[in-house]
Amino acid sequence: MPNREAKDPDEAKTLADIEEYGCRILYVLEEGEHPPFSYSVGIEHNFNAPELVVVGLKPELSQSVINQYCRRVCNGEIFRIGRRSSGFIGGFDCQFGSVHVEHYPEHFGWDIWFYDGLGFRVMQLIYPTTEGIWPWDTEASEWFRKRQPLLDTPPASS
Repeated sequence: MPNREAKDPDEAKTLADIEEYGCRILYVLEEGEHPPFSYSVGIEHNFNAPELVVVGLKPELSQSVINQYCRRVCNGEIFRIGRRSSGFIGGFDCQFGSVHVEHYPEHFGWDIWFYDGLGFRVMQLIYPTTEGIWPWDTEASEWFRKRQPLLDTPPASS
């Protein structure tokens, strides 16, 4: 583990989960126009695979997705940006997207703490609608695009 000492119960829980389960999963509630999201801490340290973020899903489903990803990379499966994979959400293929480092401070505070800086990788698991429409498709609704923003470019300036 990175040279981390827990200074409070939350940090102790994070370190214990990373050691026992391979990662800690955090869920961030919806705030204003920002959709909820879940992300992992510890996967890159334990399995040399990028951390994972899932945006716009309910806590139980996003936790299930990240746990499945953690199990699969633990078993040696490799996921690449731009590639699709099944087995994460029902019968739907999902695609892995890159996450621009400028999103790290706003989204991945626990990773920054754990890795002591920005020296870690994150991929976004992107999912289609039940009709098979991706957020980048022209027929994607504005609601769906806002619910699952793509994190591969720097955040828009305020």
